[in-house]
Amino acid sequence: MLAKLTSKNQLTLPKSITAAIGAAEYFEVEASNGRIVLTPVRIQRGDAVRAKLAELDLQEQDTADAVTWARKAAAGKPARRK
Repeated sequence: MLAKLTSKNQLTLPKSITAAIGAAEYFEVEASNGRIVLTPVRIQRGDAVRAKLAELDLQEQDTADAVTWARKAAAGKPARRK
């Protein structure tokens, strides 16, 4: 089977291939011995959040600063009516 690479670097996988591997929205992609290897990945929402946090390279001090900022902002606002 062939899959064409578009001008936007996108591939459409044949339906028979996606049916054979089951429902997958994300794939791990790697190059190995001149081949592109796609491995289906089931991402949990928590995994996506952890990946984004790792990408941002947040440190403990960043979290402490954010909490301090949020508390100061909350202290400066008038109480909400119920």
